[in-house]
Amino acid sequence: MTETMIHLSGVTRKFGSVKALDNIELQVQRGEVMGFLGPNGAGKTTTMRILAGLLAPTEGSVAVAGVDVLEDPVEARARIGFLPENPPIYGEMTVEEYLGYLASLRRVPKGQLGGAVDRAMERCGLTAVSNRLLRNLSKGYRQRAGIAQAIVHAPDVVILDEPTVGLDPIQIREIRELIRELGGEHSVLLSTHILPEVRMTCGRVAVIHQGRIVADDALENLEKRVHGSVAHFVRFGALPDADALRRVAGVAGVTAREDGWLITSAPASDPVPELLRLSVAQGWNLRELTPAGGNLEDIFLQLTTREEKENA
Repeated sequence: MTETMIHLSGVTRKFGSVKALDNIELQVQRGEVMGFLGPNGAGKTTTMRILAGLLAPTEGSVAVAGVDVLEDPVEARARIGFLPENPPIYGEMTVEEYLGYLASLRRVPKGQLGGAVDRAMERCGLTAVSNRLLRNLSKGYRQRAGIAQAIVHAPDVVILDEPTVGLDPIQIREIRELIRELGGEHSVLLSTHILPEVRMTCGRVAVIHQGRIVADDALENLEKRVHGSVAHFVRFGALPDADALRRVAGVAGVTAREDGWLITSAPASDPVPELLRLSVAQGWNLRELTPAGGNLEDIFLQLTTREEKENA
């Protein structure tokens, strides 16, 4: 049985006459990593600030791990780890001092402080720099420290706003792996402008535009919704005839690529099992079979553009 860890219901937020959020509904279950996408000014930061208890909604209800954020904000904040776009770094502290201080503020018992800090540093790759002042660290390590402070108290919900900004490619790969691991223990809401990051880390995606949630689904379902089908790229050692591929049950279209084929499935069909069987039976020597759904950027643009047209 799933457990809802983030629940926004009918949430509206106004700044004077401007409606930043318009009656949004959002749920994230335990163990999920949800991507939260939207153009600048769409309402992402407002939503995250409301979840973190830093901003009250004008209307609606917000619950984190079953705790009402408005009725019991102290308890709700104890269930949340929040990494804002600009991490809260105290430059005159060492990494270990910084994490210990924040862990104590978040009510980690004294007897457990050392273990909590050590685990957060290890998970974020900070052990080797634990005694260095934060002001003397590179931007990448300061970003890691920001993630560590968000998880040091083992919160139920982790909210990450642009967690890989300023990291080098190796660090980005490590942080993405960390985010996937966090999804096994926590519920993670990940806001990012790096669309491939969403595909690599998130099981579900919510798209917000002009203060409204315009999509909330698994990425594969969004691809079907926008493009009407799912595509796979296949590469064989022995190239089969295109007509042979078109005859495979569930295949709607076949397009030649430089070193393989783009196979488009018919609606509600999955040609992959038959492709695998025929590859063995016909000696096609399958070398690669990967999802090749619509480019995430295209999906995002189509969803937001469609919303603008409907509003017009």
